[in-house]
Amino acid sequence: MAKQNVAEQFVDILTRAGVERLYGVVGDSLNPIVDAVRRHSGIEWVHVRHEETAAFAAGAEAQITGKLAACAGSCGPGNLHLINGLYDAHRSMAPVLALASQIPSSEIGLGFFQETHPDQLFRECSHYSELISSPKQMPRLLQTAIQHAVGQGGVSVVSLPGDIADELAPEKAAETALVTSRPTVRPGDEEIDRLVRMIDDAERVTLFCGSGTAGAHAEVMEFAGKLKAPVGHALRGKEFIQYDNPYDVGMSGLLGYGAAYEATHECDLLLLIGTDFPYNAFLPDDVKIAQIDVRPEHLGRRSKLDLAVWGDARETLRCLIPRVKEKKNRRFLDRMLKKHADALEGVVKAYTRKVDKHVPIHPEYVAAVLDDMADDDAVFTVDTGMCNVWAARYISPNGRRRIIGSFSHGSMANALPMAIGAQFTDRRRQVVSMSGDGGFTMLMGDFLTLVQHDLPVKVVLFNNSSLSMVELEMLVAGLPSHGVANKNPDFAAVAEACGAFGVRVEKPKDLAGALKAAFKHKGPALVDVVTDPNALSIPPKISADMVTGFALSASKIVLDGGVGRMVQMARSNLRNMPRP
Repeated sequence: MAKQNVAEQFVDILTRAGVERLYGVVGDSLNPIVDAVRRHSGIEWVHVRHEETAAFAAGAEAQITGKLAACAGSCGPGNLHLINGLYDAHRSMAPVLALASQIPSSEIGLGFFQETHPDQLFRECSHYSELISSPKQMPRLLQTAIQHAVGQGGVSVVSLPGDIADELAPEKAAETALVTSRPTVRPGDEEIDRLVRMIDDAERVTLFCGSGTAGAHAEVMEFAGKLKAPVGHALRGKEFIQYDNPYDVGMSGLLGYGAAYEATHECDLLLLIGTDFPYNAFLPDDVKIAQIDVRPEHLGRRSKLDLAVWGDARETLRCLIPRVKEKKNRRFLDRMLKKHADALEGVVKAYTRKVDKHVPIHPEYVAAVLDDMADDDAVFTVDTGMCNVWAARYISPNGRRRIIGSFSHGSMANALPMAIGAQFTDRRRQVVSMSGDGGFTMLMGDFLTLVQHDLPVKVVLFNNSSLSMVELEMLVAGLPSHGVANKNPDFAAVAEACGAFGVRVEKPKDLAGALKAAFKHKGPALVDVVTDPNALSIPPKISADMVTGFALSASKIVLDGGVGRMVQMARSNLRNMPRP
C-alpha cells in the first residue's frame, strides 16, 4: 500500500466522518489538500468565489443534514474570510470543521508574507482551534476537532501549514473510531420530580419553544394538550412548532405577532423549552420560570429561573408527560387563543387592502405569494433585515419545509451562500433564497457559483434599493436616514448575463407568473421584485428597553404587516374549541 501524505490522511478522516464536500477557494498553502480531494472518490471540492460563502454554505449544509460539514481557506487573508460564516455556524450550533491552512511552518512567528495566527484568531467562534505542527499529530488532532464539532454542536478549526500537509504521514497511524452523532440527554430524577410538582401546582402554564424542540413536535403537542397550555415560539423555533398546532399563540420578540407576549406574561408558570431567546425584555420577571435545555450554559442566562433542567427537549417531555396531572380547565388557553386570533385579524387588514394593485409592490404580498407557490418541502434561506420579518410572518412551516437564516448571529449576505449549501444536499429539492438587495450585492459574486455548479437555487430578490432595517433604526433614534440608499442595476439582466434565468417584476399582477417561470426553470434563477421601501414592521409590544440595537418605529408609514396563512390557523383553532 502506497504511503499517504498528511493531506491524504486528513481527507480520508473527513470522509470517514461523513463529510461529502469541502467548500473553499484554492490557494498555494491549500494545494496538497485540494489535490488529495481531487484524487479521492468520496469527497468533492466546491469552488466558491469568496471564503465567507464557503463557511455559510457549510453551516447551512450542517443545519439541513444534521451531519458534519467542512470548509477551507488558504493562509492569511484566505482563511480570515471564513470568520463571519463560522461565527454564524457556531452560534447556530451547526457542526462544521474549518481548515485554515497556514504559512510554512519554519516561518511562523517571523512576520512572513500573509502571516496570521488562525489557531488564535478563531478561538472565539469555535469549540476547538489548534495548529498541526507535526505529522505525528495526525490523526488524533483532527479526530479531536471532529468530536468537538459534532459532540458540542458548533465549529472546530484546524490550522495546517502547507509544508506539513505535504509531508508523509506516520506509518501505521491508528484508525480510531469517530463520533459522528450526538446522544440524547435525560435530566436527573430530582429535576423531573421538582418540575412535575411545579407544573401540577400551577393553574396557568405557557410553553415557549425554540429550535431545541426540533424532532419533538409530537411531544410538545401532547404535553400542551395535557396542560391546556398556550404554545408560543421564538423565530428559530417557528419551523418546528408552528405547524399543526392547536395551541399556537404566535411568536414573541422584535419580529413577533399574535398573543405570545400576553401568554408568557399572564401565566403562573412559564416553561422555556429548547430556546436561548436573547431578548429578555420580552420575558416576564414576575412569574415562575423553568427552563429545559440540552446546553447547560444556556440555562438561566436570559432570565431568572426557579428551576433549571438540563436535558434534551424530547426526552425530558417524554419523562414529564406520563407524570404530570392533566388539567381540566382550559379558560386560560381559550382566552389566549382568542387574543391571538383577534390580533391577527386586526393586522391582516393592513396587508390585504388593495395589495394586489399597490406599486411599488408590498413585500408582504411577495412573501405571501411565494409561500403559496413554493413546494411543500422547500428550503427557504432568509437574509437578515426585513426579509426576516416577511419570512417570520408569511412562510408557513409544515414539518417538511426548512427555514434557515442568520437568526442568532444576524449577519447580512447569508441567504445566497446558505442556499448553495442547502442545494448541494439535494439537487432535486426546491431551495429558495429570500434575499434583500443589500445582502445580495454584498456577496453577489457567488451567484456565479450557482451557474458554475448548475445549482437550481431560486433567488427571490426583495429589491427596495435601501438598507431598510438600518433606515428604520435611524427613524427610531430620531435621525434622518443617511447612507442607506442603494443604486441598483437591473438584477434580472445581471442574472441573464451570468448565464442564469432572470426576470424583473414591477407590478403585482406579474408576480405569480414570474415565480412560476423561475420555479419551472431547471437551473439557477433570479426574480428581481421591485418592492415598497416604506413597508416596514413593528412588533406587538414596544417599550423603551426593547428598542436598543434594533429597528422599531411608531411612524405612520409603518404597517403592522399581515400574517399570511397564520390567521387561517388561528380561526381554525377557535372553531375547534370545545363548547360547553
